[in-house]
Amino acid sequence: MRMESIHIEPKQRFFSDYQQAFERVAEQFEYNPHEEGIYHERLTYLQNQTYQREALADVLTEMNTNWDAPSSTFENIEKLRDQKSTVVIAGQQAGLLGGPLYTVHKAISVLQLAKKQEKELGTPVIPVFWIAGEDHDFDEINHVFMKESNRMKKLSINQRPESKVSVSELEIDQHQAEEWMKKVFSAVDETEFTSDLYKQCLVELEKSVSYSDFFARLMYWLLPQSGLLIVDAHSPELRKLESSYFTSMIKHNEQIAQGVYASLQKNKQAGYETLLDSELEDAHLFYHHEGDRVLLMRDEEGRFKGKNNEVFVSEQELLHAAEHHPRCLSNNVVTRPLMQECLFPVLAFIGGPGEINYWSALKPGFQALGLQMPPVIARLSFTLLDRKSNQTLERFNIEGKHAVEHGVSEEKMNWIASQSTPPIDRLSEQVKEEMDRIHKPLREKAADLGPDLESVAEKNFAYIKQHIDYLEKRFQQSLEQKFQQEIDQFDELQWLLHPNGGLQERVWNLIPWVNHYGPDLFERINDHMLSFDRPHYMVYM
Repeated sequence: MRMESIHIEPKQRFFSDYQQAFERVAEQFEYNPHEEGIYHERLTYLQNQTYQREALADVLTEMNTNWDAPSSTFENIEKLRDQKSTVVIAGQQAGLLGGPLYTVHKAISVLQLAKKQEKELGTPVIPVFWIAGEDHDFDEINHVFMKESNRMKKLSINQRPESKVSVSELEIDQHQAEEWMKKVFSAVDETEFTSDLYKQCLVELEKSVSYSDFFARLMYWLLPQSGLLIVDAHSPELRKLESSYFTSMIKHNEQIAQGVYASLQKNKQAGYETLLDSELEDAHLFYHHEGDRVLLMRDEEGRFKGKNNEVFVSEQELLHAAEHHPRCLSNNVVTRPLMQECLFPVLAFIGGPGEINYWSALKPGFQALGLQMPPVIARLSFTLLDRKSNQTLERFNIEGKHAVEHGVSEEKMNWIASQSTPPIDRLSEQVKEEMDRIHKPLREKAADLGPDLESVAEKNFAYIKQHIDYLEKRFQQSLEQKFQQEIDQFDELQWLLHPNGGLQERVWNLIPWVNHYGPDLFERINDHMLSFDRPHYMVYM
């Protein structure tokens, strides 16, 4: 395995400035991620804060025991009891079979930064992965994409929740899950690892009650030696620890909403993309009512209500729920980072471009609770490249960086065109020009004889051009058939390196890669020392 750091130009303007012109967005963050001294500064701040370390470690021990977490995880849970310890944290939904590749890339990012900062600070730094188990949008996690012929096919599990139940409360339909797993593995090649990989996935599935369980078990199986610590945000025992934090969020709710809204307006005025929807009335909390997870808003009378009027509760009723029934509450995208900050001594948060975009609006929310926003660090990303595809790149003299950023569709068309002499498209244009010269006297005479005949002549010439276009298309199809093997190679590169017009990590799942290169693939990637300065890596397998 060889790894090469490459620069991928960000598609979002905000993320581009965050990475390359931080001074333009600096006031929206507490720390400049490009300055070396920020972690020492942040450590000093954290040592003056208090956390429920013992209770949190007990909850995490029980939670991870249920997942049969590796010993390295429990060692890190014990380190959390140390008053000097901190965490590097990232999170994601519990995608099936890990979801898109960027999920495991986040986990590796957390591991890399924690390892680096523990060495530099001389204090324990624990890598934490936060499962957003309170999320209820099952359609976002119920599928994977697998390569089939000349496309990426979406394979969804055939289970339909009856209500907006949280993913961590949604019990897996084991029969449907096993049938779905068969479809997934029917889409991969048979290798020396396939049988054991399939059996292992079934074992982890059968031991899992919820999709969060299945996600955690699979992640631990992939990264057993890393020390990764996984937490399910929707754990009932964790909710008990969050009671007072929910109380604070309710009491300062209007201040949080106003501050976040103002930050978003500032982004809009600066011409930045706004990926976070937020209005002044948003409470940024969910209330669990009659099996549904209801997003709350504040009304003119100071009450809280469902966004679609599903429920009405007073502030006092909500405060009572926070104190006595915290499981009835959960966070949205705005208050989730605040809850992480309350629970954990966060040395740094790691996120992708979209997350960093909406974190740019959250500083007032932290301030409303008397908290300081942690350093926000762009995660690492990877493009995996097998040997055969690398040889194809070399054969057609295509730079890997270019293929990742832009795909190879243009190179394919140029290559096809170069195989014909003269070029078919140019020959077609020349014929059209000659036909225009020959046909022009007819059109001119027709115009002299009246508008009706002029229209007929113009249509006649249009038909002639259409027939030339048709012939050009048939020529092109003939060439494509002649060079089908080469065209297939270009198409394979396109789907591997630039699927659906974007990065590999946003479409591909980890199963095809582990199937070819073994269950220790991501441990081997993590064994490298990786830099966050140029955070995209080509991984040559």
